[in-house]
Amino acid sequence: MGDVLVSLKVLPKDTDVDIKGIEDKIRESISAICSINRMEEVDIGFGLKYIKLEIIVQDKEGEIDNVENKISSIDGVGEISTENVSLI
Repeated sequence: MGDVLVSLKVLPKDTDVDIKGIEDKIRESISAICSINRMEEVDIGFGLKYIKLEIIVQDKEGEIDNVENKISSIDGVGEISTENVSLI
């Protein structure tokens, strides 16, 4: 099996949520199941930001869902959407 590059969009619950804190918690919670290729804050407007996250996971069933579940359980995370999935 190969690896898969996954681009995720992580939106906070509210504008006053600490984005840096969420980034740290994401690193802690998913480091055992995937590697983080890139993580950056993106401004939407009016003080709202989201986290653009690129991860590399093994190409096996349920792996992306497992990562999304770990991230969604973090306090302050509102919504997660998968933007792109590419076999590498």
